[in-house]
Amino acid sequence: MVIFEKDQFYMKEAIIEAKKAAQLGEVPIGAIIVFQDEIIARAHNLRETSQNAVTHAELMAIQQACEKIGSWRLEETTLYVTLEPCPMCAGAILQSRIPRVVYGARDIKAGCVDSLYRLLNDARFNHECEVTEGVLAEECGQLLTDFFRAIRERKKAEKQLRKQLAQGVQNNEI
Repeated sequence: MVIFEKDQFYMKEAIIEAKKAAQLGEVPIGAIIVFQDEIIARAHNLRETSQNAVTHAELMAIQQACEKIGSWRLEETTLYVTLEPCPMCAGAILQSRIPRVVYGARDIKAGCVDSLYRLLNDARFNHECEVTEGVLAEECGQLLTDFFRAIRERKKAEKQLRKQLAQGVQNNEI
C-alpha cells in the first residue's frame, strides 16, 4: 500500500468518526491517530453534546493517544482529521509533537494549517509538522455542506411555522 492509499484508508476511518458526530447533531468532524500502522485513538466533535469548547475531535484524539502511549509526546504518529485544524487544535498538535498531519477539507474561516495561518510549519516554534492536505477533501467537505444545509433548512422551516402560528393567533384560528 503506497502512502496515498494508506492516507485514504485512514481518512475513511476519520470520516466514520465525522458521521458519528453528525448523528449526534454535532459538526461532522472526525479524527484518528495512527502509530506504527495501528489506530490508537478515534474521536469526533462533541462540543454541543458536552457544552465544552475544547471537545474538538483532534483534542480528544490527542488525549486518547497520550493515554495509550503513556506520554504527552506523540512522536512517530500521524493525525488524520476531516477538516483543517483550528488554532486551538493546531497548538495542541504542536505541543504534542505530532510529526505528520493529514486533513481533508480546508477551513477558510478558521483553518490554521494552510488557510488563515501556517502554524504547523512556522519555524519560530520548536516543532514543525509534515502536512498533507486534501485527502478525500470532496467527501469531507460534502459532510459539512450537507450538515449546515440541513441546519439552514430546519431553521427556515421553524421560522415559517412560527410565522404561520402567529398569523393563526392574529386571525383567531387557534
